[in-house]
Amino acid sequence: MEFRHLGRSGLVISEIAYGNWLTHGSQIEEDAAVACVHAALDEGITTFDTADVYAGTRAEEVLGRALKGQRREGLEIFTKVYWPTGPGKNDRGLSRKHIMESVEGSLRRLQTDYIDLYQAHRFDYETPLEETLRAFDDLVRQGKVLYVGVSEWRAEEIKRALKIADEMGLDRIVSNQPQYSMLWRVIEEEVVPLCEREGIGQIVWSPLAQGVLTGKYLPGQPPPAGSRATDQAGGANFIKGLLTDEILTRVQNLRPIAQELGLTMAQLAIAWVLQNPNVSAAIIGATRPEQVRDNVKAAGVKLEADVLKRIDEVLGPVIVRDPAKTVSPPRRP
Repeated sequence: MEFRHLGRSGLVISEIAYGNWLTHGSQIEEDAAVACVHAALDEGITTFDTADVYAGTRAEEVLGRALKGQRREGLEIFTKVYWPTGPGKNDRGLSRKHIMESVEGSLRRLQTDYIDLYQAHRFDYETPLEETLRAFDDLVRQGKVLYVGVSEWRAEEIKRALKIADEMGLDRIVSNQPQYSMLWRVIEEEVVPLCEREGIGQIVWSPLAQGVLTGKYLPGQPPPAGSRATDQAGGANFIKGLLTDEILTRVQNLRPIAQELGLTMAQLAIAWVLQNPNVSAAIIGATRPEQVRDNVKAAGVKLEADVLKRIDEVLGPVIVRDPAKTVSPPRRP
């Protein structure tokens, strides 16, 4: 495993992180989830990402049990707050009330005394940003949170948060968690340049484009049985926008590149996002331990400029850079 600093912070994380968005507590049984976490630990992954909303808080519980007994100082545990976790009007958003109550729930479910990185899962347009940032700062001062970050914030929202934090003397954002892959490159135009200047690292989700970049979905054929595209309770709605014959055909044309490099399609896709120097980690998920063991082989892979150019030429017009001009794939909660 290779390691990187999270932005310009002092926190060092594994460049491949393990995430449990669509798996723990919903898609797979707990024994399989625990086996995947233990496989990640065996392969040198120290960074684990979750959120209170995943599987209705059950994902945090499963991760907490899976990591129980591990040396806490050797782990980086990330979670998030924003989406509804209860029926009340204050069981959502980034108000001080919801943040302060949510962090206690996350700490309890994760069975830990502190969270390494606490992230605002989306931007809250109904709560003053000053209120949110002050609450995050208070959690840092209390020692319940070590670092704060955001997820899927636009460049102008990150910029506003940095300005307020500097003016009020609050803890600054050190990370952003966006969707990023060979197919979905929206952050490159505005978010990445801003974050590079401000010392904010990207912890990217869906580097495999919901599994499309593994090459297992073939043009003109139904999705494989048991794949995310057939899981109506989980990932089917998130992947259907990517399952066009044009996208799937171009993805298949990446296969010779991967073979020449001695990589699987998945390893090529994960290695690709890690070539971006602003990326601190790529999040992988898994339903089986062997998927973890396969994907971690992307760590430390160097892709030369000519390879990156060939990838761009193969994918061509299916690359999404501006969602305002292109039909975008569905986004996760």
